[in-house]
Amino acid sequence: MIKILIISFSLVFSLNAYSDVDPFEDINLITHNFNAKIDENFSAPIAKVYVNIMPDKLETGVSNFVANYEDVNIGLNNLLQGKIKDGFSDIGRLLVNSTVGVLGFVDVASKIGLEKHDEDFGQTLGYWGFGPGPYIVLPFLGPSSLRDTVAQIPDAFLGGLFFVEHERTSYELTLVDLLETRARYLGMESLVIGDEYLFYRDAYFQNREYEILDGIIDDDFEDFEDFEDFD
Repeated sequence: MIKILIISFSLVFSLNAYSDVDPFEDINLITHNFNAKIDENFSAPIAKVYVNIMPDKLETGVSNFVANYEDVNIGLNNLLQGKIKDGFSDIGRLLVNSTVGVLGFVDVASKIGLEKHDEDFGQTLGYWGFGPGPYIVLPFLGPSSLRDTVAQIPDAFLGGLFFVEHERTSYELTLVDLLETRARYLGMESLVIGDEYLFYRDAYFQNREYEILDGIIDDDFEDFEDFEDFD
């Protein structure tokens, strides 16, 4: 485990100097178009069937179940970022939902004030100053960056499914996770403006920056107000 983390840090650090946001555009475009075809012909139709046949309460339960085991990785990454309170809150969520919440199918933790967070190892690296590096489109998985691609290695080991010893069960839960995630984003295609490839690329980087900064984005409104006061 320690060796994997060291290798991950080394790879990100050594390639952190990339200044061009998309030096692999040619291959990225090929992968993007491949993913679009797979999604159009398989992923999206299956997700639509899932949404249509699943009762709303059961669909919510599955979503809660998936979110519950993600709290393992989220909590560890909050602790790695020095967000001690949030980290212990995530651990509390896991304990409460895994027991009182019937393995996470019922989100009891949110009802008692334990807020759901969203952290991963890529955000942890970003928090400690590692830049995203060049844009990378991964087959089947979609938009990423060099930093976030490398970060998927420790994320895989720190995720809750890593602790599921039964191999078949682990694969089944992974498929449920992917299906539930795709179902959650049905209809998002209508939000695409202009060139689809560029839209997804720019949206990815902006969203990751937003997540790393925990939604705290600098703007120029305060400077504008200061200028008005000066007048």
